[in-house]
Amino acid sequence: MIRSEILREIAPIIRDHLVVCNIGLPSQELHMIDDQPSNFYMLGTMGLSSSIGLGLALAQDKTVISIDGDGSVLTNFGTLPTIANNVADNYILLIIDNGSYGSTGDQPTYAGKKTSLTAVAKACGCENVIECQDVDTPKVLQEAIDSRKMTIIVSKCDSGNIKLPVITMDPVVIRDRFMKAVSA
Repeated sequence: MIRSEILREIAPIIRDHLVVCNIGLPSQELHMIDDQPSNFYMLGTMGLSSSIGLGLALAQDKTVISIDGDGSVLTNFGTLPTIANNVADNYILLIIDNGSYGSTGDQPTYAGKKTSLTAVAKACGCENVIECQDVDTPKVLQEAIDSRKMTIIVSKCDSGNIKLPVITMDPVVIRDRFMKAVSA
């Protein structure tokens, strides 16, 4: 499976939760697959989906799912010890690890080589870290939501992209409708 196929499979599971989605193609794919006001699409700031999601989870009680990529997590390594030391049991970080920088041409990341994001998250002190294969992601994600425990999921999948247009929605509209979803 590639990232867009995982997003298609998990869309019904995440629909009723607050979602912060990684910059570039992941946001474009989720927008195309199942646009929801409760989805916050990152149009800039690579590496900050997990940090924004954690802050949102700490600020309110609804379940927050950050969808991030291995390349973005590698760009903001400080997020993993921050998550470990600021536990929010309504927070799930789903790292879709395709071993590449998918939005910029599938150049390999170090997660596709020697670096294990699962091992790094555990070394940072994250207590509930689950690595799974792409096909198991929906089941593992639903179990994490049901557990009401902060969870980091590293979903290993194939590299690859689908062709799709950029998100043309104004960033202010994305922000405003997401803020309404947060306060609803």
